Amino acid sequence: MKKLIPFLLVLFGFKAYSQNNYEIKITIKNFTDSFAYLAKYTFGKQYIVDTCKNTIGGNIIFKGKRDLDKGMYFLASMDKEGKAVHRFDFIVDDSFKFNLSTDMADLQYNLKCSGSKVNEEFFSYTRFFIDKNKQFGALTKGTKGMSKADSAKFMQNKAKEFTDDVIKFEADFIKRNQASFLGLWLNLRTEKEVKTYPQGLKTLNDSIMYRFNYYKSHYWDGVDFKDGRIIRNQFFDVRLKKYFDQIVNQLGPDTVAAEIDKILSQCIPETELFNFLFVHFMVEYENPKLVGFDKVFVMLVDNYIRKGKSGKIYDEKTTMKIIEKADIIKPLLIGSVAPDLFMIDTTNAKIVNKMGFDTANTSDGVTKLYYKNIDKLAPLYKTLSSVQAKYTILIFWDVDCSHCVTEIPKLLDIYHELKKTIDVKVFSVYTVYEFDKWRKYIIDKKLDFINVYDPVHINNIKTKYDIFSTPKVYLLDKNKIIKSKHMPVEKITDIIKGYEQEEKMKK
Repeated sequence: MKKLIPFLLVLFGFKAYSQNNYEIKITIKNFTDSFAYLAKYTFGKQYIVDTCKNTIGGNIIFKGKRDLDKGMYFLASMDKEGKAVHRFDFIVDDSFKFNLSTDMADLQYNLKCSGSKVNEEFFSYTRFFIDKNKQFGALTKGTKGMSKADSAKFMQNKAKEFTDDVIKFEADFIKRNQASFLGLWLNLRTEKEVKTYPQGLKTLNDSIMYRFNYYKSHYWDGVDFKDGRIIRNQFFDVRLKKYFDQIVNQLGPDTVAAEIDKILSQCIPETELFNFLFVHFMVEYENPKLVGFDKVFVMLVDNYIRKGKSGKIYDEKTTMKIIEKADIIKPLLIGSVAPDLFMIDTTNAKIVNKMGFDTANTSDGVTKLYYKNIDKLAPLYKTLSSVQAKYTILIFWDVDCSHCVTEIPKLLDIYHELKKTIDVKVFSVYTVYEFDKWRKYIIDKKLDFINVYDPVHINNIKTKYDIFSTPKVYLLDKNKIIKSKHMPVEKITDIIKGYEQEEKMKK
């Protein structure tokens, strides 16, 4: 019996279609729960499809005229404590009308089916492994009286026998069920490992690279991305995430984008499978865990949403917001020249405030002041592009941000240590407009950065640099190309030293 993380989810908006109504009858001896649920797996989630409110005598019937998607389903029920409980899995594939029976004494082992060959095969598969586990568990009794060495050897030999039996059983089973959902299900849970290595691999690194490339190139063997059933099981979402998190991500955002494109191009557009995958990738890479991988999000927007290839997943309003987000992110991708900033430092702030910018409280008022004083303002600007340094640390922060007042002193120490040996400067941007409070903090903390802010309101920095929280950090090279971003300040030293090391190696 397996307790569920709450799975009472509303059915997702994406819909696929089969052609039959359904009638699934389940009889469970000694079943006492008052409610039973027919539920399905879909892309890492569990959804209720039907409910049976009359389970007297352990007789459960799920019946409906609407369609059932083919895939892995499970029976769940509400126990006496009011908790949803997973009971057992079964398959909807070759038939939409079948009978299941079992006993609460051993739900999984006692499962029988009539009317669905694929479920008969599935239950025989699970029984085989239940028997094998019991047999292997009982082997320890056979080691009584043996020495430690003899016992270990005995268990090792038996483990090999069991492994050989399992390999043969699975090979025969897969061959027998290749065309059914069971074949698809088994293929998804089977790792495609190297069985033999070619001759000519001279070093350990050669072997490691061969194994990696083999594993990557064969990872999706046998998976048909036109078959919507592949998302209706327990394994597909785990397998997909593993492929990107553990294999493809380490190859960089360009490779990730290419792999996503390869997968999506194999799907039938506007199907449930395509929609689930596309939304997953959009969510995953809009705010990625890895620095620089927002490039993947921009690729998805440029290649799919702008071109209308994402179908009708998003309404017009949402589509425009997504495109707007991509337009903000695109100039900030790693490898891009950082957008220039025309800022005012603490020295020139008083001059600007005398022009009336500190008391202007409307957009129209600020605009009029700007055009009135445009010639006077030009020589006062401190621009990002004018900073002369091998590395520029660009940070956006706020005096009233609790995290900022922790990070800024750390950055000060890091800056002082780095500049002993490396040409580095800090372009420190205050994102608000309370000049006196900001200036006092600079003096109190002795911040010898290039301290600037935007009292003229011409930079739109929160949109230009996607500042939805502070602090926000960017690392720029001498040409103001973005090398890294959004890192904690304590990582800055390692990142810069890493680039310095790369430079030395190139020489």
